[in-house]
Amino acid sequence: MHTSMEEALLYLFLAAALGSLLGNLKWRDNSLGVASVLFVGLAIGAIRPDIKIPDIIKLLGLAIFVYSIGLSSGASFFSSLKNRGVSNLLLTLLILGILSLCIGVAAALLGFDAASAAGLLAGITTNTPALAGLLDAILKNGGDGVQFMSNNAVVGYSISYPAGVLGLMIALSVMQHLLRVNYAAESKALSKEFSTGLPLVNQTIKITQEAFIGATLRDVKQQEQLQIVFGRLRRDGTDQLCHLEMNLQANDLMSIVGEQEEVARTAALLGEPVDIDISGDRSVFDVRRIFVSNPKVAGQTIASLNLHEQYSVVLTRIRRGDVDSLITSDTVLELGDRIRVLARKSDMKQIAQLFGDSYEHISHIDLLSFGFGMGIGILIGSIEMTLPGNIIFSLGFAGGPLVAGLVLSYLRRSGPILWALPYSANLTLRQIGLMLMLAAIGINSGSTFLQTMLSPVGPQMLLSGLLISVLAGILILFIGYKWLKIPFVLLSGMVSHHPANLDFANNRAGNKLPTYGYALAYPLLLIGKIIFVQALWLVLRFFE
Repeated sequence: MHTSMEEALLYLFLAAALGSLLGNLKWRDNSLGVASVLFVGLAIGAIRPDIKIPDIIKLLGLAIFVYSIGLSSGASFFSSLKNRGVSNLLLTLLILGILSLCIGVAAALLGFDAASAAGLLAGITTNTPALAGLLDAILKNGGDGVQFMSNNAVVGYSISYPAGVLGLMIALSVMQHLLRVNYAAESKALSKEFSTGLPLVNQTIKITQEAFIGATLRDVKQQEQLQIVFGRLRRDGTDQLCHLEMNLQANDLMSIVGEQEEVARTAALLGEPVDIDISGDRSVFDVRRIFVSNPKVAGQTIASLNLHEQYSVVLTRIRRGDVDSLITSDTVLELGDRIRVLARKSDMKQIAQLFGDSYEHISHIDLLSFGFGMGIGILIGSIEMTLPGNIIFSLGFAGGPLVAGLVLSYLRRSGPILWALPYSANLTLRQIGLMLMLAAIGINSGSTFLQTMLSPVGPQMLLSGLLISVLAGILILFIGYKWLKIPFVLLSGMVSHHPANLDFANNRAGNKLPTYGYALAYPLLLIGKIIFVQALWLVLRFFE
């Protein structure tokens, strides 16, 4: 019996709603998040095996999801290739090589079929695009057993998914203890390169140290490598905004912004903290949060705007998503950023117009750039290459839009077309795409999942996934820390396959530095997982 399209869509959104509800439940501050949609979909599919979601819904969700990820990751991806490319690439190959080898051995010993084993790899790395890429490859190269192999791939993924999350947490805990990791020392050493994500504070200090009297702020900041922003200065009862060519004088009162520890260090270095809050006086200078919604300034650095040539202004901090960071001259603006601006009240209106300051505008999606970008990605994904053995390979709906998103994000704009999406719009598209994909995959594979879990193979897959995740995680962390010399606080984020693992790493570190490691490795790992999962399927299928 076939269900109507209306009923299929009803169950699709029911899986999304119940999955979202389940995903918001937390245990020890950890949750499955949107991945719960897959498990609810599996339950619905097990109860109603006659429900089938059209493949076009899954493919549409996949393409939107990976394209939005590419758009948000392009800058960090190419930057990491330039700054830490060798170590990032080696770590990526290490992670995927060890996991693939372990799963290949388990498949040979326990008799897992190629599709199930490849699904296990996608599940242990909790990577849904890799699973979708595998299903796309099976659809093109699977022959007569497409449905059977597709179901087995989803089953392997869904069984090993929780094992991958739990196993890596165990590995992180074990290696932190065995390696005697000093998070505080590592975080301090990396503070010049990365913001720790700790709260920013404002403090007024009094200049009393004779060694710095007469020195310019530029010299002081460079000499002492201060990670702070100078705000306003009160001298002889008159307020003015700080600039880097300003000379310090005895008894100057100056407001500074930075992380608590760095602010305290700066205060002790230049003088002493005082209780007077000069930042609260708005008679001449005003403070305001301004949205970046003007496409003309998006993608540009703060230095390239030459604001100081037109206005008396200080930009102190930028909020992207939920994280505040100090602004530097190299900070690149993105649509949806919120900038804290300190300027003359008379100039504030013109400065706001320059940045746009429209909340409504940053909620819009430029359909011209989005449509072209998606189209380019689908075209790239449709290009077929013939591999040895007459195997037809293409990037498909998973790899094509991802590559397009990464490249277009790096280009930022082509003439009048701005490729980047506002942060909120990107996040919304990503969630919608992921929801459509997970719900469709889960519902269509629920019956096979139930049958496998009730058979002897299901528990074997679960235990194998947990054991591989723990042992491989321990080996990867050891090699990454000892041989590749990657600081553990960054390494813990780089190996995190799931937001729950990243949150666990952040809590262990006591700051947000693991998030930077996650961002550095994520694009490479995402592409690598898509390739390795399909490669494992092809290799194991050859020996079947």
